Amino acid sequence: MKKPKGKYAWSVTVGAKGQIVIPKEARDLFHIEPGDTLLLLGDEKQGIAIPPKSTFSNLFSHIFGAEDAPDGEED
Repeated sequence: MKKPKGKYAWSVTVGAKGQIVIPKEARDLFHIEPGDTLLLLGDEKQGIAIPPKSTFSNLFSHIFGAEDAPDGEED
């Protein structure tokens, strides 16, 4: 079976402490380095997702309103 371009799947084993090891190929592909913080998202119906690192900063910029206030006003 040919996989769709840009789509990947890996299997991992959950250890006794609930930890998983991200496969080296995935760490290399997504530039995950020791000490990086990852965002883990969960949905009871759709499952677990670990989005790209850039999502983390984009999400917090959106949540905390990194955009300028209208007409140059400050909060």
